[in-house]
Amino acid sequence: MIFFGTASLDRALSCYCSHYAQERNHQGVGNQLIAPAQPVGHRHGRVVRRARLGGMLSFYFRRAA
Repeated sequence: MIFFGTASLDRALSCYCSHYAQERNHQGVGNQLIAPAQPVGHRHGRVVRRARLGGMLSFYFRRAA
């Protein structure tokens, strides 16, 4: 990634921290999310992709049916 100034670096770090804490599974805590933003494990609904940092980080979840 190429950053143009401190504002773009701050934005990238903020996006990564949000992804790390809320969307990424953590092996150290039983492959669970640390702070899930919504309930996990729905079996119904359309699968949606949330992309961060221009698609470098992805999070897949199901929309409520």
